[in-house]
Amino acid sequence: MEDKTVGKEKKAKGAKEKKQEEEKAPQAAKKRKDLPDNFKFIVRMVNTDINGELTVLLGLAKIKGIGLRAAQTLTKLASIDSKLLIGSLEDSQIAKLEEAVMSFVETAPGWMVNRQHDWETGDDLHLVGTDVEIFRRDDVNRMKMIRCYKGIRHERGQKVRGQRTKANGRTGLQVGVIRQKLMPGQATEEKKE
Repeated sequence: MEDKTVGKEKKAKGAKEKKQEEEKAPQAAKKRKDLPDNFKFIVRMVNTDINGELTVLLGLAKIKGIGLRAAQTLTKLASIDSKLLIGSLEDSQIAKLEEAVMSFVETAPGWMVNRQHDWETGDDLHLVGTDVEIFRRDDVNRMKMIRCYKGIRHERGQKVRGQRTKANGRTGLQVGVIRQKLMPGQATEEKKE
């Protein structure tokens, strides 16, 4: 009698799972049908591939050097609705957004740019894409060359910004606390006591 009930429960579970899968499948198909014919699943902007199914706000934030706040400002400057899908934008709107990204330093306030008072030029810059990594690497190399404290810490692979190093950031093969080795004469003195 128990075998029959167990068999019925298994069939019921199998039927529920199939029903859930069938419900999910039409939603995925619906999602594709709602998209326009000229929808772009990948949008290329500032040397970055952006998923076209993201909103304009989140898509811009995927570009290195642009956060959510800067993306919000850029959508207002380009007068584009930030809730639209970025893949549904026309080529002219995408070009307008890209132009706004490239000229962001001219329109944004000084506190919003990501490189204020550049070391070489003294100008305010807003770096995006691969420029962020290139400038960061150049800055670290400059600090190493002039042998400043931060440069030396970078060279040694230590923490740079004043964090604790006694208990955290340990590197190397040994893990845990290492006891000092006793000298041969010290071992006999400890035994006598």
